[in-house]
Amino acid sequence: MIGRLILTYPDVARRSGMFLMLALVTLAIYGLGISPAWIGHLLPTSAGWLEANPALGRLTSALMVALIAAANWKALRQLPRGGQVIGVWVELFVLLMLFFYSFDLSFAFIAKKIGYLVSQGVVTTLYISVLSIAIATLIALVGAIAKLSKNGVVYGLATFYTSLFRGLPLLMQIYIIYLGLPQVGYVIGAVPAGILALSLCYGAYMTEIFRAGIESIPRGQTEGATALGLSPSQTMALVIMPQAMRVIIPPTGNQFIAMLKDSSLVSVVGVWEIMYLARTQGQTEFRHIEMLITASMIYWILSIGLEYLQSRVEARFGRFDVR
Repeated sequence: MIGRLILTYPDVARRSGMFLMLALVTLAIYGLGISPAWIGHLLPTSAGWLEANPALGRLTSALMVALIAAANWKALRQLPRGGQVIGVWVELFVLLMLFFYSFDLSFAFIAKKIGYLVSQGVVTTLYISVLSIAIATLIALVGAIAKLSKNGVVYGLATFYTSLFRGLPLLMQIYIIYLGLPQVGYVIGAVPAGILALSLCYGAYMTEIFRAGIESIPRGQTEGATALGLSPSQTMALVIMPQAMRVIIPPTGNQFIAMLKDSSLVSVVGVWEIMYLARTQGQTEFRHIEMLITASMIYWILSIGLEYLQSRVEARFGRFDVR
């Protein structure tokens, strides 16, 4: 019966669905405990009624927010796809900034500290991240080839490495390398310890990504390269890897972004990266939230840059897959 009604009166069914969705969103917002105080600011004459009827005031506030969201959705749908994306980004960014503004931040303090945070913290973070990414990529390539090897010793070494470094928390690895190596007579600095821990940890995860990418290439590609007289190393470099990169790049890009953020963990051993400086600089005038928000925005900007580079590299290798 309901299916027949939907087929006979599609507009009625669509409107009914919209009203149902509006009601559900209103109830969800009401359940979150939205305050009606903003209505009193916009309409001062309603302040008395809102105080006398708190439950109705919350329900009215929830309904108005839901109606504003529905109208905004409708307005965005009138734009082309690119305009919709830009509109969503702008609106959400403005809401995020309003959320931060509600913290009563000291923008003068942020302006005084951000230069040092960028010149010292960002440079150190990028230095650690770039070196770690390069070393982790090399480890992953070697580890993936080792896991595909028929040699039992090589395969055993690779599987033990990936199991160990994927099984231990990164923070624990940093402590073990920084505090444990001096116990066996090798004193290592905080920055090299952080780079080594990040490289070994993410190299283990990326080993599985590289292995899956290599195995995704049909066996006939290897057989064809062998028939043409290519050596195993030439086959891997000239035939397998260029094709496997289309599979490897997307998850590897995600690992790079995760590594950039996880570089904040090296602050526990005193490395002057973004997180360490945000924490210490905020203590000088008890302005912790200002520095944490500033550091968060810096990490976000750096991540956006990596996302852009990832998309360019994906497009670069993806064009070879055009039929």
